[in-house]
Amino acid sequence: MNSLQSQSSPKSDVSDKQTLLAVLQFLKKNNLKCTEELLKKEAGVTDDDVKPQSAGQSESDVANALAAYKSSDDPTRYTDYYTDLKTFIESCLDVHKVELYLILYPVFVHMYLELVYNQHERHAMEFFHKFSGEQEYYYQDDLRQLSSVTKREHMRGNQLMDNFKASRFIIKMSRDSYNHLKRYLQENQMKPLLTIIQEHLFIDVFDGVPRNKQQITATGGGLLGEAERDANKAKVFYGLLKEPDINIPVDDDDEAPEGEDKPKKKKAKKDPLLMRKSKNDPHAPQSNRIPLPELKDQDKLEKINSFREAIKRVRIGPDQMPTVCFYSITNAHQGVTTVNVCEDSSLMSAGFADSTIRVFTLTPSKLRGMKSGDDLEIIDKDSDDVLERMMDDRSSSEVKSLVGHSGPVYATDISHDKKFLISSSEDGSVRLWSLQTWSNLVCYKGHQYPVWDAKFSPHGHYFVSCGHDRTARLWSTDHYQPLRIYAGHLSDVDCVEFHPNSNYIVTGSSDRVVRMWDNQSGNCVRTFTGHKGPIHKMCFSPDGRFIATGGVDKTILLWDIASGNMLAQLKGHTQAVYSLMFSREGSVLSSGGLDSCVKIWDVNRVLQEYDTDSDATIPSSLQVNDNANLLLGSFPTKQTSVLCVHFTRKNLLLASGPVAI
Repeated sequence: MNSLQSQSSPKSDVSDKQTLLAVLQFLKKNNLKCTEELLKKEAGVTDDDVKPQSAGQSESDVANALAAYKSSDDPTRYTDYYTDLKTFIESCLDVHKVELYLILYPVFVHMYLELVYNQHERHAMEFFHKFSGEQEYYYQDDLRQLSSVTKREHMRGNQLMDNFKASRFIIKMSRDSYNHLKRYLQENQMKPLLTIIQEHLFIDVFDGVPRNKQQITATGGGLLGEAERDANKAKVFYGLLKEPDINIPVDDDDEAPEGEDKPKKKKAKKDPLLMRKSKNDPHAPQSNRIPLPELKDQDKLEKINSFREAIKRVRIGPDQMPTVCFYSITNAHQGVTTVNVCEDSSLMSAGFADSTIRVFTLTPSKLRGMKSGDDLEIIDKDSDDVLERMMDDRSSSEVKSLVGHSGPVYATDISHDKKFLISSSEDGSVRLWSLQTWSNLVCYKGHQYPVWDAKFSPHGHYFVSCGHDRTARLWSTDHYQPLRIYAGHLSDVDCVEFHPNSNYIVTGSSDRVVRMWDNQSGNCVRTFTGHKGPIHKMCFSPDGRFIATGGVDKTILLWDIASGNMLAQLKGHTQAVYSLMFSREGSVLSSGGLDSCVKIWDVNRVLQEYDTDSDATIPSSLQVNDNANLLLGSFPTKQTSVLCVHFTRKNLLLASGPVAI
């Protein structure tokens, strides 16, 4: 930590004590006696200090928290302080100027809040209107929200205000630039600026040359600045899980025809992906790191089918573009909100604004339901094909509807075994549906507000949800309460995704930050900053090493999970990105969005040009690939937004969305 922040102020000591007492009061209220006693003993707190919190005390705590902005400084001097700081930065050498510009936005916000809190409303408005337009474009939405805070009473309950008060704005800065700033503040005795930097900013100082404008812009944009360097140092097991060997016999049509010499012995084949999973990958987690369901016979058969399809897979790249098959949803007067295709590409589900879900078959096989109870009674339960006999061909159709939510459905996902579907809705619930009986099995209630996304684990049993309450929750299908609650985002958690090995999840938020969480410990192990708008879609590469993210800022970012570094910026979309998927071997990335266009990106080229020898601990040594030639091709539709892109096992690209009405 730098010396400007090393001196603890009385305000921060008071804040720490209030936080400790609040935790103890929570433990006492929920009758968690053992935990409460241990914490009191370790912190040296007596029983008299911990009293039940009344409504009046709660109001007092809010007032005490806001009191950090109490100041007796002359309000007419704030404009001069800020102008002098700008003048100093502009007079610095260009190599330091771009880094020092980073402190202007957080200083501007906190100076404005100080003026508002101390009831200098006229000076606050003048200050805001004079300097707000000079801030970066990606902060303008936040500033529009902040502009509604014009009186001290408005500061209570304002989400942006709460975020700035509860957390420090993080800035990465080279030691040379930092020393310039420190010398200026100390020589000019600018007390208001010193107070703001000490209490509300965290300057992460690194040794090395200062960053250039491109490097700063690439990782900037987060609601509260960038990620700390220490945030991405935890060990992440990004490798694929080791799986048992599955011997796969040669198909009959692969054998030599009659009259020719037949092979002496039918040999077993292995999928290269399965072979990679069966090796001892040092980056893979132990198979028992988190409890996972055992492979059933049906799962093994599905893996065999997957291998047989993978044999016929087309390897795509610059010289071999994929074929695209587009499913347009027409006459969608109810409003399509989400589209999803299952792993084997046989089913497609769609959620609608009228609270219904529809499941479509993408193969000649129709969707069947269970027979009635009377018909099931007469079935021979000992027969080998009992499951087949339970299905009713008379009620089969190409589409099935699921009704149960009381608000728009924002996400659907089909399990890998195609037995279940989960959905999330504005009504705050996540529902589990059976795709055999076509009925609702469980309604999971934990989120207090709309649930924006829900995803199944690749290994089944677990699923994860996220929503407006700024949390993500890990569930298992056999528990009605969440197993983990992931809290840390400062705004809505808009999307969520499981890692291929099921040991991690990633969340994307309206705070413009992507976080990666460990399902075993519940800790955040990676923090990615760089988006300039809310994040609406993420996907992992097939080998689990890389992640692509996209959203409202129309840019796709590619990240290396091992180091936490950004590898590339893929620019080409003209509207928000809502769908992403890597090809099955990971050589290309497909994307789609509201600009009614499917785009293909060259991932192999990014990896070939990536400098693996760069030091991840020195921000100025990192280079982000933003080459326009990374775009391999575009496939525009007439007027259909692309809500889903999906590569089949043979690398046929499926896409879908609603036709504009």
